[in-house]
Amino acid sequence: MFVTFFHALKRAGLPVTLKEYLTLLEGLEAGVTGRQVEDFYFLSRACLVKDERNLDRFDRVFGEVFKGIAALPDAIEAEIPEEWLRLVSELHLSEEDKRRIEELGGWEKIMETLRKRLEEQKERHAGGNKWIGTGGTSPFGAYGYNPAGVRIGQKESRHRRAIKVWDKREFKDLDDTVEIGTRNIKVALRRLRSFARTGAAEELDLSGTIRGTAEKGYLDIRMVPERHNAVKVLMFFDVGGSMDWHIKGAEELFSAARSEFKHLEYYYFHNCLYEQLWKHNVRRRSELSPTWDVLHTYPPDYKVIFVGDASMSPYELTHVGGAVEHMNDEPGALWLRRVAQTWRHCVWLNPVAERHWGYTPSIAMIRDIMEGRMYPLTLEGLDRAMVELMR
Repeated sequence: MFVTFFHALKRAGLPVTLKEYLTLLEGLEAGVTGRQVEDFYFLSRACLVKDERNLDRFDRVFGEVFKGIAALPDAIEAEIPEEWLRLVSELHLSEEDKRRIEELGGWEKIMETLRKRLEEQKERHAGGNKWIGTGGTSPFGAYGYNPAGVRIGQKESRHRRAIKVWDKREFKDLDDTVEIGTRNIKVALRRLRSFARTGAAEELDLSGTIRGTAEKGYLDIRMVPERHNAVKVLMFFDVGGSMDWHIKGAEELFSAARSEFKHLEYYYFHNCLYEQLWKHNVRRRSELSPTWDVLHTYPPDYKVIFVGDASMSPYELTHVGGAVEHMNDEPGALWLRRVAQTWRHCVWLNPVAERHWGYTPSIAMIRDIMEGRMYPLTLEGLDRAMVELMR
């Protein structure tokens, strides 16, 4: 059974290893869990899932292997097939519970009664022994007790006697193929970290204190500066035009980056980088920063991230005067190459789905200028970009 579970996880693309599988078996042999399937679920999740972005896929595989139901793309919002309930009842009910179900008239009687009550009941009910509701002893509902229970609308089990728990998956927005969001973007940004101790000595050096006390024979308290993320990031955001369709994703990325990095600088541009940038869109005409000044302000150890759809006329990249908003003296491609030469750690994040990149010539041109370092604005794409920046 457990070998089947292990292989099912592998087939689903989860990076589980034999060592983690053996750790799970050791936990079972040591009696870490009881005999409830919920206990085994939490133990196996702790042993086999190393990245929270895989939690949703783990839940789906677990449901397939141990609950005997087919994989579904999302939570069940429609009718519950009777044959599923019957199958799960055989898996989870004790012999005593099965006898009590027979006393109530058997499985067919319970399902027929459920259908009738769903048709007859017109309002919410609580505390009773007949209608579908909460806190009672009816076989149907939530937060009550009945050995032949069909749980409806309850978040979790209380007595662990219901025939089936129809709960929604809690981690479906952490899958690394979904569009990026503020809640989970920080997970991917954690790769871009390099800690250093800076500032005043305000943090206890536990190992140093132990070593010093042992050497001197009396308590020798030692302090060290706190560890801070020393990575310095420079971000360039494309705004306006076709980027209006991607405002939400760009805002979420910016919000998460500001909370993750102590040293973060940013500038805006439109379509392509030219001779001037700005930091405030409402004052973009009056408060401009020469791009040459930016190139000479931040040292080469900065990590540079472009955020833009790279979708424009090719002339904006290749020709003098090709910009749509002003008369540019030099083509945009030249300015992009200067950035790539100034900061070796440089990537481009594109909110356009990667499967559509081939339809826009300018995307291919910018990707070539960036030497292939263009990634989609998904968790998986951001993860690849962070690995590139840390090389």
